[in-house]
Amino acid sequence: MSNNQDLLMDHVFSVKDKVALVTGGGSGIGLMITQTLAVNGAKVYIVGRTEEKLEKVVEVHGKDIAGQIIPIVGDVATKDGVQKLVKEIESREKCLCILVNNAGIAAGKTSTSVDSSEELKKNLFEPTTEKEWLDIYQTNVVGPYLMSTAFLPLIEKSTQTHKGYSGTIVNITSISGHIRISQNHFSYNSSKGAAIHLNKMLATEIAKNKIKVRVNSIAPGVFPSEMTTGESRDDNQKSEMPKENKEGLPAERPGNDRDMAAAILFVVGCQYLNGQTVTVDGGYSMQAGN
Repeated sequence: MSNNQDLLMDHVFSVKDKVALVTGGGSGIGLMITQTLAVNGAKVYIVGRTEEKLEKVVEVHGKDIAGQIIPIVGDVATKDGVQKLVKEIESREKCLCILVNNAGIAAGKTSTSVDSSEELKKNLFEPTTEKEWLDIYQTNVVGPYLMSTAFLPLIEKSTQTHKGYSGTIVNITSISGHIRISQNHFSYNSSKGAAIHLNKMLATEIAKNKIKVRVNSIAPGVFPSEMTTGESRDDNQKSEMPKENKEGLPAERPGNDRDMAAAILFVVGCQYLNGQTVTVDGGYSMQAGN
């Protein structure tokens, strides 16, 4: 039985002194997650391909906080890149408590509002390349699989190190993976559908083997990021999306940093949550239909 102190938010959702790794942590949702974990006392390694972008995060967001933000340049979409990253983290830490697979890419949009099958073919088939699909799946599906499986032993060590805590993998997927409409980008949406199912399979197989590591997914809706706005500010790596860009959402606004902060602290902190996808979308899915 817990006493009142055990139920304080600082205890229930504490990430103090935990070690985290966030892929794509230099901007957008990855940066929101990085900030949340770091200001609440975690040591957060952020991984990306652009050193300048990562260093900017440390410079702007890494001062006067309870935790740390540490940049590492790396490739999280290839086996060789992931193996190098595992060796790097193993050389620095005895365990990894939180792995956030956030890095993702999308392609251009194609119109699906047409008057004939010939026009739909022209819009969907003709501009599509196999490379576009393969690149998107490599980053959005293969990457999280490689990262999750390669880091699994180091994540399990956090369960053994921190009493009452289970190491956790959080896959950042998208509502695009479970709504019916294509949103005019078939390759991206289908990759996120695959990522959601990958999340479920990883959680199941890890649990079947009695490995104490939880695997969950956060499926964001409309949030400001380089992917949704096309850019980020040079001074703080943040993307901006006006409140008017609400796309008919019941929430009547896009998601913000606080919404994502609440989601990541819940998913990381709730030790009884496993194999789930937590949707954070302001009601978008209710309207679009799953």
